[in-house]
Amino acid sequence: MSVVMEGALADLGAWKSDHCSLVKALEVVGTRSALLILREAYFGTTRFSGFASRIGITDRAAAQQLRHLTEAGLLAKRPYREDGGRTRDEYVLTDMGRDLFPVIVALMQWGDKYLQDGTAPLHYVDHETGVPVHVELRSKTGDVLELEQVGVRKNPAWRAGKQAQQPNTAS
Repeated sequence: MSVVMEGALADLGAWKSDHCSLVKALEVVGTRSALLILREAYFGTTRFSGFASRIGITDRAAAQQLRHLTEAGLLAKRPYREDGGRTRDEYVLTDMGRDLFPVIVALMQWGDKYLQDGTAPLHYVDHETGVPVHVELRSKTGDVLELEQVGVRKNPAWRAGKQAQQPNTAS
């Protein structure tokens, strides 16, 4: 089963996915180290040395990914200074980075279900009640949707927005 491609999208050969948001997202977070740095940021890591050591990557790789995620807007630098030390930067999640959290949890839950030996190493719970939480696909009316219940169609507002961004060349 698959999603239902609607309208002009029903003919998969008639359209190109060159503006696909998934492609754009993967350009930002599509590497193992980027996803693991985000995981660590969600877990509370903020210092450069913490990211590199907890993930098990070189300082150079950590610096490159932290720079990339900062330039992309998922992390922001915030100066700090320990007593007697020089000012350094720590890395904190931005709203853009925080909004990616459900995606990371969904990937972890998928890994728990299909890649672990029957027992998940971590449980996500409501901090106040301890009730388990999970990620699922819901409509705006609150209905849980299965794959074949989802339709995909072109968004006319996206095309109108793209045309509005084009400079007017007619005089």
